[in-house]
Amino acid sequence: MAAPMVEDWGWFTSLALGVSFLKCLLINAYLSTDFEVHRNWLAVTHSLPMSRWYHENTSEWTLDYPPLFAWFEFGLSQVAQHFDRNMLVVENLNYISPSTVLFQRLSVIFCDLFFFCAVRECCRCVREQKTSRDVMCQPSFILAVLLLWNFGLLIVDHIHFQYNGFLFGFLLLSVAKHLQSKHLQGALLFAILLNLKHIYLYVAPAYGIYLLRSYCFTQANRDGSISWTSFSPLRLLALGSIVTSVCALSFGPFIAMGQLPQVLSRLFPFKRGLCHAYWAPNIWALYNMFDKVLMQIGVKLKLLHEADLPRASMTGGLVQEFQHTILPSISPSVTLVCTALSILPAVASLWWRPCGARDFLRCLLLCALGSFMFGWHVHEKAILIAILPLSILAMESREDAGIFLLLATTGHYSLFPLVFTPAELPIKVLLMLVYVIYSFTALRTLHRGQGPLLSPLESLYLLGLIPVAILCEGLQADIFPHLWQQKLPFLPLLLTSAYCSVGVCYSFLRLYISLLRQREKPKQL
Repeated sequence: MAAPMVEDWGWFTSLALGVSFLKCLLINAYLSTDFEVHRNWLAVTHSLPMSRWYHENTSEWTLDYPPLFAWFEFGLSQVAQHFDRNMLVVENLNYISPSTVLFQRLSVIFCDLFFFCAVRECCRCVREQKTSRDVMCQPSFILAVLLLWNFGLLIVDHIHFQYNGFLFGFLLLSVAKHLQSKHLQGALLFAILLNLKHIYLYVAPAYGIYLLRSYCFTQANRDGSISWTSFSPLRLLALGSIVTSVCALSFGPFIAMGQLPQVLSRLFPFKRGLCHAYWAPNIWALYNMFDKVLMQIGVKLKLLHEADLPRASMTGGLVQEFQHTILPSISPSVTLVCTALSILPAVASLWWRPCGARDFLRCLLLCALGSFMFGWHVHEKAILIAILPLSILAMESREDAGIFLLLATTGHYSLFPLVFTPAELPIKVLLMLVYVIYSFTALRTLHRGQGPLLSPLESLYLLGLIPVAILCEGLQADIFPHLWQQKLPFLPLLLTSAYCSVGVCYSFLRLYISLLRQREKPKQL
């Protein structure tokens, strides 16, 4: 990958300052339960000894991130005590004060500085267009806007409340290091990321195969196949040492205290059910929808007795186990097998075919989407693991840009139910519209002369999001109360998840087709 041919990066600072100012304007926006989750974690790590961190259950929002994130919360708590010590009392459940809100919001904004550094490094990895002198038409500028001003990160981190920007900084910086062939640095960053939030296990197969294929095997045959005689045990040892060292620092103290089973039980709570309270737009959302439809048909045909059926068991807003009414219920082992089968072709292709930066990125995306599509208790926010890295590939080809527009528009809209308060409705609609309009305009300009980015049918599908949004927001605002409240309380969520699932599934298939066909030789990033 080549460095960009832009010497003046003042525009990047302006973009970063602009989005930071916007985040400051959102400090007093709606607070989700995740705000209390992280406040409780601040209190747990600050007020209790480490031996009790993963046992404390005064709050229902128990610590369920890996140990490095617990230490991250501990570090934040050292600053938090200067804002309001009461927020660090474990017994102060649902504690909210102006100082607490200010600190937690500012902590996310401050930690995003690392995300800014990672974005800039990614922008340095794309080749600029020599034919254009306009900075705003250059891939590095467009990529910076798509990442820094990402709609999903804005509403998930700075309205709903989380630290995804900080975490994605590690992912993007790790990807950038691999694109620069600095594999050990990339492996170290990813190992740290896994010990901050284990959801990134989604993309671990792509990392493992790529590092083994491209770093541990030092040469390839003329046809691009593996040269088995070039395997380097020392390089494998170096990679293993990095991963082992990070995991030892993270989990070592808890292993020494004999608490590893307790920590793992918090990290992998399989009793939480197949779907999150808000359905992620994946294959299980469609599965749930078919189960609901079949149940309604059974009631209409008097094959089922409505009084004996569970009422909205999957959509009551609670995180819990549930059983499907008509279709077979899905177990964690079934989701594991489905996920493994969905990513196997991508991983096999990365291993057997000549692989470079583009192949690694595509395999990473397919692993992220495969896990999102078929995983157990997937959060809707996990779609960002695919959307953000896909922004890099969108700079390279018209086909990838079209897939990005489909996935980003659909995936971002699926996050709408996270912010359901009337005051934030204009904010999320405006931010979404601005981001979508810029994405379409900038990518069409970047890939002009190469044909349309979307087919008529794909464009029609995206336009269909408008009536779906109007209907769902109207239902949630009780504009049509008699139409759904009594018998169909799950209708708005079902419509959003099911419609968006179609777009996510389609994007997943398009990415696979582009990987397996490889009709044309890709340009070097």
